[in-house]
Amino acid sequence: MNEEVILEKWDSANSNKNRVFAAVFAHSDDLAILAGGLTMKLLAEGYTGYFIKTTNDEMDSYDLSMAETVYRLYNETIEVTEFLGIKKMFSLDYKNHYLEHGQLSEIRHRLITLFRFLQVDTVISFDPWGHYEENPDHYITGHAVEQACWMAGRHLDLPELQEIGLKPKFVTRKYLIARGPQLINRVVDITPVIEKKFAAIKIHRTPLDNMLRTHRDLHPGIEIDEDSYIRREFLKEADSKYGVKYIESYHYIDEYSSEIR
Repeated sequence: MNEEVILEKWDSANSNKNRVFAAVFAHSDDLAILAGGLTMKLLAEGYTGYFIKTTNDEMDSYDLSMAETVYRLYNETIEVTEFLGIKKMFSLDYKNHYLEHGQLSEIRHRLITLFRFLQVDTVISFDPWGHYEENPDHYITGHAVEQACWMAGRHLDLPELQEIGLKPKFVTRKYLIARGPQLINRVVDITPVIEKKFAAIKIHRTPLDNMLRTHRDLHPGIEIDEDSYIRREFLKEADSKYGVKYIESYHYIDEYSSEIR
């Protein structure tokens, strides 16, 4: 199926004032790497933003203990969220690389609670329909988010939440990301903040060390420094057909729009 791809540019009119987004990812570095540009764009347009992380990141170091890894990643994540302008980070702290389908309903229900409490109307997360995702944390998180967006607005789902003042609220805008093949119908111009995205990624010192040293193990004799690695892997220039230098690509859904995908 062919879809029209829309280029989303920066809007200086503050058109998204009073809107709320939640970026929901499995790991600390997913936010800056996969959606750092979009995050900064939405915040600049008036959104209030939150980061919800589903795992404890204990596997994302090269030779540290799990305890040291969790400690370092937590502090780096707080540093990144403050750098980007995110209001608050919530960590669900499930075991890294061990999210399971058996935990899906529990994660979904925790997300429903947060979506209602924070009054979220927009999410940024993994595309549950993306293909060839190897990491179970990614696809379980994506499915939990998709289900929670819908169920958060249904009054018979988790009715006890209404007793504590958390009224139903649908999450209707979605920017969905996949590392493999996916439907792409929205690309976001991130050229104005590409260097800030680069700086945000560099704050993730512990996972970057893991990535770079693992790369060197897999490619002995091929030297690459950290800055070059970041730009090569995460900051590739866009196809010239878009007319801008850097983009982030999404499967975008707006359920209040006539352009529902």
